[in-house]
Amino acid sequence: MEATRAIILARVSTPEQEEGHSIDAQKHRLLEYCARKNLKVMKVFEIVESSTKGDRKKFMEMVQFANRYKEPIAIIADKVDRLQRSFREFPVLDELIQKGSIELHFYSENTIIHKDSRSSDRTMWSMRVLLAQSYTDATSDNIKRSLEHKRRQGEWCGPAPLGYLNERDDRDRSAIVVDPVRAPMLQRLFQEYATGAYTMGDMTRKAKEWGLRSKKGHHLTKSVIHRLLQQPFYYGEMDIKGERHIHCHKPLISRQLFLACEEVRLGYNKKPFRYGGKEFLFRGLITCATSGKIVTSDKKKKKYPSGRVDEWTYLMCWNPDKPEKKQWVREEKIIEQIEAVLNRLGFKDPGMLDDALDHIRETNKNKTAFHNDQLGRLKKEHTDIQKKLDRLLDLRLDGELSKEDFEAKKRQIKERQYEISQLLTSYDVDDDRFSKACSRMVELLSNAGEYWRGSNVNEKRELLNFVFSNLEMKGATLCYTLRKPIDEFLDIGSRPEWRRERDSNPR
Repeated sequence: MEATRAIILARVSTPEQEEGHSIDAQKHRLLEYCARKNLKVMKVFEIVESSTKGDRKKFMEMVQFANRYKEPIAIIADKVDRLQRSFREFPVLDELIQKGSIELHFYSENTIIHKDSRSSDRTMWSMRVLLAQSYTDATSDNIKRSLEHKRRQGEWCGPAPLGYLNERDDRDRSAIVVDPVRAPMLQRLFQEYATGAYTMGDMTRKAKEWGLRSKKGHHLTKSVIHRLLQQPFYYGEMDIKGERHIHCHKPLISRQLFLACEEVRLGYNKKPFRYGGKEFLFRGLITCATSGKIVTSDKKKKKYPSGRVDEWTYLMCWNPDKPEKKQWVREEKIIEQIEAVLNRLGFKDPGMLDDALDHIRETNKNKTAFHNDQLGRLKKEHTDIQKKLDRLLDLRLDGELSKEDFEAKKRQIKERQYEISQLLTSYDVDDDRFSKACSRMVELLSNAGEYWRGSNVNEKRELLNFVFSNLEMKGATLCYTLRKPIDEFLDIGSRPEWRRERDSNPR
């Protein structure tokens, strides 16, 4: 008697099950079964896919393989739930069974379904599919309840965002911790972009220079960085199904820094940079006073008969006398006006500079005292809130609080705790920002013009953002507004209140 052709189906739902050798165990049992039943194994399908999600491509590939042959093909599975966990595949399988194309062998249930099967066997097949689907639905409901509970607790479910890592805590529960390598680079990414001096292309290059990579080791693309800068998770909130929730994990940045980045990003909704890849000094920094548009830069070359080639950079704005016409201005003319302003900043008298630096040191000393006082107060309040939460939980466990009252009070207390965590983070960010501002101020007070001339293009762009709050071109004339308190240091050396009194005893 000729052996019946057979296909073995060994399926697991997840790669973790596959690593547990579940497929190998199924294959071993089913191969022995085929040998006992004189079944000729034509192919073994090892499938790692859910039986309730997606198109089940591997499953359909197996069905199509069986349908190629005129004689019946036996599909061998360990259990009914290895073949199907819902009635979605039932019509496809039943049609092939009634045609005599396939028959189903379930090893553990000791059942064979073919076109001449008794109604009781077919009923048991249907019942087992129903039980498998019921189990799957119950599991799905439990998972949904668990995820909803995690969301209410402010816990993130799933792979940790870039800058965080998935770990297991002391109770073997999933936890998210700050990535000590990538987190500082992500913070720097937000801080640099918030200055407004850089495009997404600039930030992509900077991320590559810093060594910021994805968890798979790839360099970050422009689109990835664009999404990262819009991710509220980094300041303490998470988006889930269109709703925003406060999470309980440590934020990397303050909400103020996130909003500053958003303001810069939304300001670039119309691509202002025609030559984003070139290092033009004033790219995106100057507005045309006539048209209100961003002033663009371009390079012009002139070739002489001798073979010499000269190249100049021009800024394009609109003629204030004839607004419909473009006007090209040599970049050097605007640089001269910038340098003229910077040369007017700072002290030329070393003694006056020392007085100003003493004033900055005193300001920093007062700021540090205030900073430490505020940090101490906030940390104490954070500790007190945690004690309140512990007492609240005790009242709930003792039955003195209903579930609804417990959740309402807990939510109110947690929101304040979140606000304090944000304030603690923002104090650290502001402290770092203040230190950098003081450093820049010293450079400006010493000699802003010299610092400008000794800087590269990126440093000059940062300096422009630090000194000027607004730059406009009215034709070839630069119009500007200095930031506070930089404007206080313009021509400061000639002001009477800053002139040092002559020592009454020169000796």
